Amino acid sequence: MSAYPTITVAEPFPASHTGHAENEALHVCQLRDIRSVECALSDLASVARGKIQTTAEFAEQRGTRLPSIIFGTTVVGGEPRSVYEDLIPCTYPDVALTPDWSTFAPDPLIAHRATVLCDVGGGFTTPKGVAVEAASLSPRSILKRVLKRLDERGLAALVAPELEFFLVAIPAARQGTSLPPAPSPFHLNVRESFIDIFSLERTSAFEPFFTTLFAACRAQRIPVTGFSHEAAASQYEVNFAPAAPLAQADAVFRFKRLARDVALRYGFAATFLAKPYVEGPGSGMHWHMSMQQRDSGRNVFSGADGAASAELLAFVAGMQRHALATTALIAPYQNSYMRFQKHEAAPAAASWGQDDRSVAFRIPVSNAANRRIENRLPGADANPYLLLASMIAAGLDGMDRRLEPTSSPDPLPLSLDAALEAFRHDDWTRALFGVPFVDTYDALKRHELAQREQASSGLEWDIANLLHHA
Repeated sequence: MSAYPTITVAEPFPASHTGHAENEALHVCQLRDIRSVECALSDLASVARGKIQTTAEFAEQRGTRLPSIIFGTTVVGGEPRSVYEDLIPCTYPDVALTPDWSTFAPDPLIAHRATVLCDVGGGFTTPKGVAVEAASLSPRSILKRVLKRLDERGLAALVAPELEFFLVAIPAARQGTSLPPAPSPFHLNVRESFIDIFSLERTSAFEPFFTTLFAACRAQRIPVTGFSHEAAASQYEVNFAPAAPLAQADAVFRFKRLARDVALRYGFAATFLAKPYVEGPGSGMHWHMSMQQRDSGRNVFSGADGAASAELLAFVAGMQRHALATTALIAPYQNSYMRFQKHEAAPAAASWGQDDRSVAFRIPVSNAANRRIENRLPGADANPYLLLASMIAAGLDGMDRRLEPTSSPDPLPLSLDAALEAFRHDDWTRALFGVPFVDTYDALKRHELAQREQASSGLEWDIANLLHHA
């Protein structure tokens, strides 16, 4: 690139019109000359699906409708026969998308457009005669259901992710029908030929990208706080301020879209593929979590004496107990398991420890008010709604059962097939997520896995299909 393109980023909506009620949102549309509105939601693979309407149509319908197959679609848009013949009727009945008005925000990169995240309603009957609520297949709705359990216990959580990704060259297509080659690290006009962890000189070369990206984040109230060069060439990490779990899952979901979109406008790709290179570290999505009494604000992970509480240890133990059964959610592709097989700073077992970055569940050094757990297992390719739902539900189960953490946990599965077996046949996951979700997720992931196994190179399949989607 000889010059950086000029990218205009929309300003945030006024603070007095943040979209917390539909009338306010529609008033903002008039004030800001919003001509179209995007209704969006996350599918099982964390791909954004939805519909763009004129503002007039949006105002009339207060949402939209989409075919139910949106929850039976693979990461690259495939519709496996096992899904629409057994789980979702081939008539593709509609489900309703209802806006969550608190998420109404400008599209930072498309003039005169707003976007809103939606919850899903309605339902259908499977070909086998089973009645299914559409919300039972929606990752966002599943997280909301788990958070209701938290609220019923008088608890609230604060979470903060650390999200890693690579900035790479866009692969050039080969002749014929073969897959594109794996990308090389791309450093605007210069390739990064060596690792330079935490280098400010390397980071400054991507300053236009991060400046634009962070401006786009401000427009959508995504609480990013900083970024740094990570432990591989062209790998970076972005940090988020603590926030409530649902808002934070929304933020990560939106951030990944924005990062990919901004990068493409600068002529390269931002990828959240967990392991784009066989050698070197992969990309994780580490989550810090603290737990408070909702009324008093007291951190329940700390005792009266300021030391770690029994609740903290029980929460860790719950995550350990259910790590095997939920690995398929935190590592959703076969590529994800390359982080565990060659695990530079990526744990291969549900271990725990104090201020130890080699374990899965780390207790960072902090004072009593800020004591928290860091979950280092998830990859950058995970669905944030599903991994937070599984993390919180597992921890609550540990607290309810007063479990104690173990120093010798079982190793994690080293393949997607093994992880799916554990996920599908575990009574706890089937009760938590529901049989329709477990069966649909299993069918989609096995279809993707079969496609990868048929390719001449697994990594080439990953690059071709997950570079812009993971």
